[in-house]
Amino acid sequence: MGTRFLPATKAMPKEMLPIVDKPIIQYIVEEAVASGIKDIIMVTGWHKRSIEDHFDYPYELEKRLLEAGKEKQAEEVRKIANLANFVYIRQKGPYGNGTPVLNARHIIGDEPFAIMWGDEFIHSDPPRLKQIIDAYEKFGKPTVSAVRIPEKNLGKYGIADVTDIEPGIFKINKIVEKPKPGEAPSKLAAHGAWVMPPRLFEILAQTPVGQGNELWLQDAITTLAKEQDIYAVEIKGGKYYDTGNKLEYLKTVVEFALKHPEVNGEFKEYLKTVAKKL
Repeated sequence: MGTRFLPATKAMPKEMLPIVDKPIIQYIVEEAVASGIKDIIMVTGWHKRSIEDHFDYPYELEKRLLEAGKEKQAEEVRKIANLANFVYIRQKGPYGNGTPVLNARHIIGDEPFAIMWGDEFIHSDPPRLKQIIDAYEKFGKPTVSAVRIPEKNLGKYGIADVTDIEPGIFKINKIVEKPKPGEAPSKLAAHGAWVMPPRLFEILAQTPVGQGNELWLQDAITTLAKEQDIYAVEIKGGKYYDTGNKLEYLKTVVEFALKHPEVNGEFKEYLKTVAKKL
């Protein structure tokens, strides 16, 4: 529901909050496309219709832009609709992050698939998802992206207890959710993107609702881990952006504004003037 960003999210999904001039979810879609994904399933709800509209083909808008001589902007909005083949599903079932995954079962069928959330991302080159797809294809094991977290922030994430496989690749022994100080088994937070086998659907369908009366993806993955090894892939050159809370969202906007070719120079000078007043 995006309650941390109310009232902004009263009528706008949190996934559509802008990072300079693109919504958060477009960064995730572009990462998937850059990783070789052509078919993207978005599981939405009644209050997230604007996500579907954003990736739709904007004939009227394109026509007006072209008539106004704004060809660059017309090409930009046209490109969004052509990023991938989009399929939209309305979520049905209990609350919890396992439900939207299960909702896509009838479309994906008996194939491996990737899972990504729409309100957080890792920026890296090559893309995070490409790195874990490559590991899945090399080892034939379910994979999850992982990033190293500063000591002070370990209590905010699920931290992996791991065994080394090769540089940057680890077998996950268990996940310690939000460990207390001194109890984290490593500094690797395993979350954000997964490549999973279709077997996960069968497990999810049999997984009872858990904490908070919600269906949790992690509960199903824990069951899957009893059947086969799951690998964590430490993302090379990656930085995690948690845009789900105000402070981290604002930090993300500032960082991307400083990289934006249209505004970076003037924005940097503006920040200097602000810093002098602090």
